[in-house]
Amino acid sequence: MPAKPPADSLRLVETGIIECVQCPRLRAHCEEVARVKRRAFRHQQYWGKPVPSFGDPHARVLIVGLAPAAHGANRTGRMFTGDRSGDFLYDVLHKTGFASRPESHWRDDGLALKGIWITASAHCAPPDNKPTPEEIRTCRQFLHRELTLLTDIRVVVALGRIAFDNYLATLRARGCELRLSDLPFEHGRVHTIAPGLPALISCYHPSQQNTSTGRLTEPMLRSVFEAARKLAF
Repeated sequence: MPAKPPADSLRLVETGIIECVQCPRLRAHCEEVARVKRRAFRHQQYWGKPVPSFGDPHARVLIVGLAPAAHGANRTGRMFTGDRSGDFLYDVLHKTGFASRPESHWRDDGLALKGIWITASAHCAPPDNKPTPEEIRTCRQFLHRELTLLTDIRVVVALGRIAFDNYLATLRARGCELRLSDLPFEHGRVHTIAPGLPALISCYHPSQQNTSTGRLTEPMLRSVFEAARKLAF
C-alpha cells in the first residue's frame, strides 16, 4: 500500500497561503494593484495573490518579515523579490552564505536559499504597508504550522517590531509563558526565550525608509546574520 500522506506539510501550507481569501481588504488591494500596475512594470503579469513562504525545508534559521510589497513580492510572487528591501536583504544573505545569489528579480530566477526560510506576518500586500492587527492574527495560522513543520530551526530573526511581536504572540498561542518586559525590541539583540526554543534576534526591517536614512546599514544587517549563523550551526 502507498504510504499515508502527512497530516500537514510545507507544500500544503504553501497551497493554503496562495488560496487564502480570509482578509477581503487585503485581497481587494492586491488584486487592484495587480490590475492597475506601476508604469515601470506595465508589461508584466503581476502575481496578485497571497505570497507563500520560501527557502530551505531543512533551515536552521527562520526569517519573519512584515508583508509583501505591493510592487515587489505582490508582483513577482516571491518573498522580498523585486524591490529595494529584497535587494538589500539578499545581498547580505549571499555574503553570509544563506543565498546562492546576491540579488533576486523574479520567483523563477534561480535563486536558492540554504539553511534559511523566509516567512511573513501577513502574506498579502497591505495598503500603506500596514496590515491590521486582526489581519495579522488571521495569518498567524500559517506561521504556527511552519513552526511545527520546520523542526531544525535554531534561530529566528524578526525583521521589524511587528514581526517581533507577532512571533512572540505565536509562541504565547502555542502555550509558551513569556514575560514581554524581558524581551525588548533592540536591533541585533539575541533573546533566549526558553529551553528548547530557538534563539530570537530582533532586527530593524530592511525597508527603504530604514536603509536610506542610515538607521539600518549593510554592516548592521550583516552582523545579525553572521550571529545567526554562529548560533544555528
